[in-house]
Amino acid sequence: MTTNTILLLLLSLLIAGGLSFFQYLYKVKNKSNVHLFLTFLRFFSIFSVLLLLINPIITTSTTEIIKTPLPVVVDNSSSISFLNSKDKALELAQKLKSNKALQEKFDVQSYLFDADFRQSDSMTFKGTQTNLDLVAKNLKSIYKNAFYPTVIITDGNQTSGNDYVYSFDENNKVYPLVLGDTTKVLDLKINQLNVNKYAFLKNKFPVEVFLQYSGDKSVTANFSIIQGNEVLHKESVSFSPTKKTAVLNVLLPANKVGLQIYKAKIESKESEKNTFNNIKNFAVEVIDQKTTVAIVSAINHPDIGVFKRAIESNLQHKVVLVKPSDVKSLEDYNVLILYQPTTDFKSVFELNKKANLNTFIITGTSTDFSFLNQQQNNFVFKMSGQEEDYLADFDSQFNLFAVDNLGFENLPPLQNNYGSITTNGEVNVLLSAKIRNIDTKAPLLSFTENQGKRAAYLFGENSWKWSLQSHIDNQSFEKYDIFVNKIIQYLASNNAKKSLVVNHESFYNSGEAIEITAQFFNKNYDFDEKARLTIAVTNVKTKQTKNFDLLKGNNTYKVNLDGLLAGSYNFSVKELNSKTSYSGHFEILDFDIEKQFVNPDVQKLNQLAVQTKGAAFYPNQIDALIKTLLENEEYKAVQKEVVTKSPLIDWKWLLVLIVVFLSTEWFVRKYNGML
Repeated sequence: MTTNTILLLLLSLLIAGGLSFFQYLYKVKNKSNVHLFLTFLRFFSIFSVLLLLINPIITTSTTEIIKTPLPVVVDNSSSISFLNSKDKALELAQKLKSNKALQEKFDVQSYLFDADFRQSDSMTFKGTQTNLDLVAKNLKSIYKNAFYPTVIITDGNQTSGNDYVYSFDENNKVYPLVLGDTTKVLDLKINQLNVNKYAFLKNKFPVEVFLQYSGDKSVTANFSIIQGNEVLHKESVSFSPTKKTAVLNVLLPANKVGLQIYKAKIESKESEKNTFNNIKNFAVEVIDQKTTVAIVSAINHPDIGVFKRAIESNLQHKVVLVKPSDVKSLEDYNVLILYQPTTDFKSVFELNKKANLNTFIITGTSTDFSFLNQQQNNFVFKMSGQEEDYLADFDSQFNLFAVDNLGFENLPPLQNNYGSITTNGEVNVLLSAKIRNIDTKAPLLSFTENQGKRAAYLFGENSWKWSLQSHIDNQSFEKYDIFVNKIIQYLASNNAKKSLVVNHESFYNSGEAIEITAQFFNKNYDFDEKARLTIAVTNVKTKQTKNFDLLKGNNTYKVNLDGLLAGSYNFSVKELNSKTSYSGHFEILDFDIEKQFVNPDVQKLNQLAVQTKGAAFYPNQIDALIKTLLENEEYKAVQKEVVTKSPLIDWKWLLVLIVVFLSTEWFVRKYNGML
C-alpha cells in the first residue's frame, strides 16, 4: 500500500470519527449506550463510504502445489475387442488411475481415442477408426509448453491420420502399453487396394493390389477378383519367409454402366486365425460418356482430318463429318464444330437454336464474316478481303480448365482475313493474336458462356501445322491431342445452373464418414441461407427409411449419415419451401478396417518410445511402468505462489455492510424517538 493511500486512510478515520462524535456525543448532556452505539454505526458507515472513494488495492497471497500432468490415453477402437484385449485395457487403465503413489506425484487425467479424442472414462471399444496422430495433436494443445509423460494403452494399429511415430513431442516421454497377442501367426492379407472411382464404358481399368504375408514357411495362395458369381481374374502368388509382400496389377473390363461392386480375395490351404483381412470389397462407377462430335464443313481442308484424328484419340469421342446441306437433325450429336461457316450453314444455326448444342466455330479465309455477325453476338467482325498470318500468344492466367502451353509462341501462324475482331460481353481468351510479334490485342482462341451455353472460337485456319510441329518437337501427337480434347471436354460438359446441387460419393466403406453436402440457390443464383433441406435415406433391401435435416455451414448444408449398415441405399434431398428435390444412390461396402490386424504393431510403438526417450511395456509389466514413473526425478511438483491484487470496490460485501449500518442506525433512532 502506498504512502498516499495510508495518509488518506488516516484522514478518513479522522473525518469519520469527527463527524460521528459531533453528531452523537458533542454537547450531549445525557450520554447513554444508545448514543455510543449510534456513534459506532455512523463511524463505520462514513468510514466505509470513504474507503470506497479511496478504493485501495488489496493484495492477497496464496500458495498452491502444481503436479506434473500424467495423461493416461486408452485406445477405444473395436480392434481392441477383436484382439481380445478389452478386459486387459480396462484393468490397466484402472490400475494406473487408482494408484495412490501416482496420484500423489502426478495429476492423473484419463482420455480415450478412436476416430476422435476426448476426456472420458466410459470405454465402449466400438470405435470404427484408430487415429493416434490425433492424440499427439490434442495433447500438444492441452499441455502447451508443459513437461510431462504420457501413457498410451493401445495395440498401435493406426487406420487414419499421419504417421504417429514422429507426431508426438520428442521432449515429452511416451510410454506405450502394448495390447494384444504378440505371437506371430500365419496370416495372408490384402494390405491395400488402389482403383479409380470411375471408369469409362468398354474400356479396361487398372486395379493395383498389395498383398502381405506373415509366417515362417513357404505358402502358395490364390488371388481372385469376383463380381457376383463370375470370377473376372485369378492367379497364384507365392510367399516365403524371405518374400513377405507382392504387388499385383490387374486390368478389368468395364462392360456395364453404373456402380459395379467387386470382391478381391486371397486364400490358401493353410489355416488362418484372421480371415477378415483376406477379403476386400471395392466399387467402380462405370460411365458411358461417349461424345459424338459433328464437324460441319462445306469445304475440304487438312484441318478437318487433323481434328478428327485428335478428337478420336480419346476412345470416348466419336467424330462425324457432314456437309451443311446434309444436316437434317442434331439429335445424334453432343458438340458441333462449324468449320468456316458461310450462308450454307444457315439451316444448321436454325436447328441449333432448338437443340442448343455447344459449338466450336473455326474461321479462315473462306468464312463469310457478314453471315457470322448475324448468327452470333459474342464477337463483331469487321474484316477485309486481305489475308493475314496470325501468331499465338498463350495466356498463363487462363483458368476455365487446366491446359499446358504447347509452346504456342513458336508454332506456325494461322491464316485469317485481316480486320478487327471486337468482343461483345464476357470472353475468356486462351490465345491472343500477334502479327509479326506485334500484339493486336485481338483473340485467337477464346471461350464464351451465356445462360449455360458454351462456345469456342478459333480465328484462323491451318491448325494442322500446329499438330505437325508438336509432333516434331515431342516425337508424338499426344500433347496436341490432349489440347484439342480438353476443348471438346469443356464443350461437352453441361454447366446449366441448378437451384439444388447435391454432392455425394457413389460408394463408402463401412466405418468411413458418410457426409452428403448440398447447396440451394434462389432465382438470382445466390446461396439461400434460409433454405430448409431434409434427406430421406432408404435401405434398398429392408425398405427402412430414415429422415434427417441438413445443417447449414459455411455456404453449404450437410448431413452426417454415420452408423448406417453395409448395403445399398436410395436417398432424396428436398427443399421444403420450394419443393425442389434431388434423388441419388450410394453403396456402403462391407469392410471393417479394424478387423484387418492379428497382432499389435510392436515395432511402431517401440519406435515411438525411442523417438520420445520413453519405453514400451507389456501388460504384465504394469508394475515396472509405475515404478519407472515414480522414480523419475524429472517430474516434480512445483510450489507456486499466487499473488492477487484487487481494488476494494470489487468487494461487494462492503456495500452490504454500509446498507446494514445505515439501516440499523435508522431503526435504533426511530425506536428511541430520535427522528
